[in-house]
Amino acid sequence: MRLELYISDLLYRYECVTVPNFGAFLTQRKGAQVHHTTNAFYPPTKELSFNAQLNSNDGLLVKYIADLTKEDYESTLQKVLSEVDTWKKDLNNSEIISLENIGDLSLNVEGKIQFEPSYQLNYLTSSFGLSSFVSSEISRVVEEVREEIRPIVVQEEVEEAIPLPIVEETRRRRFPWTYAAAAAIILTAGVFGFNEYSKTQQEQQQIVEDGKAKKSIDKYIQQATFFSTNPVELPSIKLQVAKEVQNYHVVAGAFRIEGNAHEKVAELQADGFDAELLGQNRYGLHQVSYASFSTRAEAVTALAKIKQTKAPEAWLLVTK
Repeated sequence: MRLELYISDLLYRYECVTVPNFGAFLTQRKGAQVHHTTNAFYPPTKELSFNAQLNSNDGLLVKYIADLTKEDYESTLQKVLSEVDTWKKDLNNSEIISLENIGDLSLNVEGKIQFEPSYQLNYLTSSFGLSSFVSSEISRVVEEVREEIRPIVVQEEVEEAIPLPIVEETRRRRFPWTYAAAAAIILTAGVFGFNEYSKTQQEQQQIVEDGKAKKSIDKYIQQATFFSTNPVELPSIKLQVAKEVQNYHVVAGAFRIEGNAHEKVAELQADGFDAELLGQNRYGLHQVSYASFSTRAEAVTALAKIKQTKAPEAWLLVTK
């Protein structure tokens, strides 16, 4: 059985694909990258990793293979477990398991499985059609601008003295109407100044009267506001706070019978867990969680603690 082909298909759609009794292949979104040394540009992708501790059967891989091969679930599970046994034997014989379009698996000196991902396929569907490319280095030419300094020659022009004609000033005789015009101008200015003064005094008096009226109105408003014998009861306001989205679930099990799932929820709640029924998955199984979290870090920490103290078969489910 070419098990890696089915795993590769599921990695396009899911963040976690678990191989029963072996481990889980995980994907994490990675943004576009630029290699500054080689001038290579890489599109956004899904980065592959492997976790040998997540090895409980969640039904995803086996159900997918059974639907494609038109075989029953139990016989398909036995074939998958047989392939896993072959992988384990090859690893114990110090062989490298090469999974096409996924990566290479081998044992390190401590006897633990190490994974080297393959970069031949991009499992991020939003980056379909995008490939890496290398851009030639851009050379920049800086031109030096030289300015020629030329001496500034100041030419002084000597102006010739132009003789001015001497005009003998004759005394003019002033006529009576000149004095009359001056008197009229002075009288007009006096009348204008008096009018402006009167206008200013009226405006200042109006400001004083407005201030008195405003104080009187404010006094009545305060009495009406703070000494009312029949206060008006204001309606209460109810605020609805949106519940924090929790997409990371530590799963305790998946049941075909819904009643068994409810019994498991009650059992876990009695043990102090914030358990709940997650509903049916695409395979018709009712999933029950120990607890749900809003971040991956919180969920992974809780999963590790539950696997050590409560149930080694617990696994992580990510929903969107």
